[in-house]
Amino acid sequence: MPIIVLGKKRIESLSASATATAIEPQVVFRPPSRLFVSRERRSTVLCLLLVLLTLAFYNRVTHNAFVNLDDKGYVTNNDHVLQGLTWKNVKWAFTTGENANWHPLTWLSHETDVQLFKLNPVGHHYVSVLIHSGNAVILFLLLEGVTGLTWPSLMVAALFAIHPMNVESVAWVSERKNVLSMLFFLLTLHAYGWYVRRTSLKRYSVMAGLFALGLMAKPEIITLPFVLLLWDYWPLRRMFGEAAPAGPQFATPAGNFAEEAPAPKSFSFLVREKIPLFILSAASGVVTFFVQRAGDAVRVAPLHLRLGNAVVAYVRYIGKAFWPTRMVALYPHPGRYLPVWQMVASGVLLLAITALVLRLRSRRYLAMGWFWFLGMMVPVIGVVQVGVQAMADRYAYWPYIGLFIAAVWTITEIARERKISAPWLAVPGLAILLALGAVTYRQIGYWHDSEILWRHTLSFTDKNYSAHNALAYALAEQGRKNEAVVEFKEAENLHAYSAHDMCWIGTWEEDHGLVQEAIQQYGRALGVATDSLGRAEVLGHLGAAFAQTGDLVRAEQSFSYALRENPNDDVALMGAGLLAERKGDLATAVERITHAMQVGATDVGYLMLADALRRDSRPKDADDAVAHARSISSDFPKAQQYAAKILATSGIATN
Repeated sequence: MPIIVLGKKRIESLSASATATAIEPQVVFRPPSRLFVSRERRSTVLCLLLVLLTLAFYNRVTHNAFVNLDDKGYVTNNDHVLQGLTWKNVKWAFTTGENANWHPLTWLSHETDVQLFKLNPVGHHYVSVLIHSGNAVILFLLLEGVTGLTWPSLMVAALFAIHPMNVESVAWVSERKNVLSMLFFLLTLHAYGWYVRRTSLKRYSVMAGLFALGLMAKPEIITLPFVLLLWDYWPLRRMFGEAAPAGPQFATPAGNFAEEAPAPKSFSFLVREKIPLFILSAASGVVTFFVQRAGDAVRVAPLHLRLGNAVVAYVRYIGKAFWPTRMVALYPHPGRYLPVWQMVASGVLLLAITALVLRLRSRRYLAMGWFWFLGMMVPVIGVVQVGVQAMADRYAYWPYIGLFIAAVWTITEIARERKISAPWLAVPGLAILLALGAVTYRQIGYWHDSEILWRHTLSFTDKNYSAHNALAYALAEQGRKNEAVVEFKEAENLHAYSAHDMCWIGTWEEDHGLVQEAIQQYGRALGVATDSLGRAEVLGHLGAAFAQTGDLVRAEQSFSYALRENPNDDVALMGAGLLAERKGDLATAVERITHAMQVGATDVGYLMLADALRRDSRPKDADDAVAHARSISSDFPKAQQYAAKILATSGIATN
């Protein structure tokens, strides 16, 4: 009995000499032979080539460090992640809204990396590369499985694997959530194809479970139910399609028997079928909105500005898909400075492309690919503004697949109609991949470290206060204080900092001997502080700066005002304790510093408490404080040096 493989134009019998009349869709009769074995082998070889291609161009990432764009919050300075994969941290991953997101699988992934590689960035980077290469393989098998076309499927997967716009998602450790959610996104599409061939609750549950896992890696894939409707339109043809011809079972291109070809359904049925998935999307969207609002990640801006930027960003994404240049870590939002002509021209272009796609609706892949791109961009296009960026390379990770499918299938169809031979397509296709790979390799180098990343960003953007600020932090961490101050000032000229941010700058200036500059910075911070906690923070730092200059009167006043605003401000408590110790009031000193350690225990704080206790003739308590400092310290000798420095700058002679 022959095996049937879905095709496009004609029925061709390989077991007999007769040729049947052309019908739609093409059904090719092939006898069970070595054909499927060779096809399986070919797919396996192509999968391996995809992995090797990805690893070859991304191997440079092994030389990259962590960067100061969220990597501290996600890995290097996150206490829970640094403890590795423990039951306590598993529970934390599912309950925290840290970094203004709820994505427990992402946290578990980072905890696992730390468990395996500690803080060696090579391991963290390479796991992301491996997941990305796996995504490319799954995408290839998915497209080949539902279309029966190997080479177009391979080209789409290869474009996805090495397109330079995907570097940010792969080479940035904090964007593990992107590659991880894509993994479950593609697996959900595979499971959906399995489900539609023989619908059952079990198969639907597997699909819904994979989707839920994807949402727990990153909620950006909430549009997946709409993508499945597009998948029904093409390539499955369950929507507005013709019934599959009755007859024998069909086989997938890999040679695996499928139960039955998916039968066309009404549009209303296809929507009702996905209601549980829509509910999952809605629940994830609600959780994400509240978590991001609680984390102060949602920005309020006039609707017309958000819509205008969204329209222009769509066109910029299209441009970078076909000509990827000037890719940076942060594109500053233009706000009210966005030219009207850009909004109008971008809107006209988008409408023109949409009209063309609808006119060519007989080529279903065009509509599917175009609306895939438009739809998957909706959560991140900026209608709800999260963060300060106008757009981001990482947001193109899912949507670009739609553009790749539309472009590759169009070229394939034109080549078939004009009878262009395979080599004429292979040579330019390979040239395109090599060119994109070269740009990708270069782009990975810009993510080598924080300084290179932000200098590159500033070279292609204007009025980018976030980039100036991040570069200042990077320079400060290297001890290059003069260069850091210049960048801080550039950032301050472009943006009104919060009191907390201004306090950080003042603290850095104070630590580097620029005490008068720090006092001025704290004065400005006090003017913008909006609540008692913020004012207490500023006043505590201001008191410490006055104490360094020897102005004990104003130092004592600042500490007193700070504790009036917030009796539990640890900086003011510590400063008041040191000031009391300097004046010889040891009982008050011990009381204040003990209170500070109850608010927030640190190894340096306990060492200073030990000093006050020893001066108060309480050697046993002092030894206990030193022992506690040692037990919680990650670098005890460094803590001792820092404690001695603080005591010295506070005017307290060390024993």
